[in-house]
Amino acid sequence: MAAAAQGEASTGTTAATFRRVYETLKAELLRDDSFGFDDDALRWIDAMLDYNVLGGKLNRGLAVVESYKLLKAGSEPSEEEEFLACILGWGIEWLQAYFLILDDIMDNSQTRRGKPCWYRLPKVGLIAINDGLVLRSQISRIFKRYFHGKPYYVDLLDLFNEVDFKTTSGELLDQITTSEGQKDLSKYTVDVYRRIVEYKTAYYSFYLPVGCALLLSGGSLDDYVQVKHILVEMGIYFQIQDDYLDCFGDPEVMGKIGTDIEDFKCSWLFVQALVRVDERQKDILFENYGKSDPACVAKVKALYKELNLEAVFSEYEREIYEKLISDIEAQPNEAVQAVLKSFLHKIYRRMK
Repeated sequence: MAAAAQGEASTGTTAATFRRVYETLKAELLRDDSFGFDDDALRWIDAMLDYNVLGGKLNRGLAVVESYKLLKAGSEPSEEEEFLACILGWGIEWLQAYFLILDDIMDNSQTRRGKPCWYRLPKVGLIAINDGLVLRSQISRIFKRYFHGKPYYVDLLDLFNEVDFKTTSGELLDQITTSEGQKDLSKYTVDVYRRIVEYKTAYYSFYLPVGCALLLSGGSLDDYVQVKHILVEMGIYFQIQDDYLDCFGDPEVMGKIGTDIEDFKCSWLFVQALVRVDERQKDILFENYGKSDPACVAKVKALYKELNLEAVFSEYEREIYEKLISDIEAQPNEAVQAVLKSFLHKIYRRMK
């Protein structure tokens, strides 16, 4: 109990430190004299940053700090080292905010994190597109201020650019697939699903935080290719969990009601169903999927149960956990093993 309490206190301290670094970075951006922002522009940027960068769980950003501490293998990082780890974490949160602003516009979404989407605010509208671009450009300015001259500076920029490319490419594939799927649901396949999830989610949510921590600790990403593969596989597992919980999770525990069926999503449950249905079941699936009528949604969920997809997921989860543990324990660096196991144990058998 004492160890658990100590761990919770440490996590709380890290989160508080992380939040203070945000205020520092925002203040510096608002003082940036490279462009003559007037008072109206400064107020806009101030509000835009708070609305979009804050408000989430900050898991990706905090994962950089936590991973870096584990890579230190027991030696406490200096105040300067923790500060730099926090900056890299906020770089990911800035990137996340940029992705979400544009994703909400493309999906015509109404809410995000319990609030109206940024572009839905009357004063904002499609100015939000430029706000997303501003957020992405600010990452480069932050990194130049703090990392220019560091031996890993170019590798850091390359990492963010590569992950940005992969994520936006995944978004493109998702948008095209969904558009085609609304005309022909047979376009949704296991292989297409895996490609979308790998590129849209896994790289920036799982590989990027660890990649940042490895660079900060003096590592070369070329030496950790297998670590990247493990983290990408973990990211795919995470998204499959999300798709499963969207249908079978407890809304009270999750804090939301899933809508993947109504929204025509190329989800793991759908592609698994499609390879198992007979002609009668396929007709039911195609006739009811992507419709907001509760009766249609209920028929799809009933079909998922008829196909025993809950057991299919349980078997997948057991197998992927065993494989990931085996791959992790094959890594020669014990500190890297600790980082990877920390990620895995946070998501294994999660309920929300």
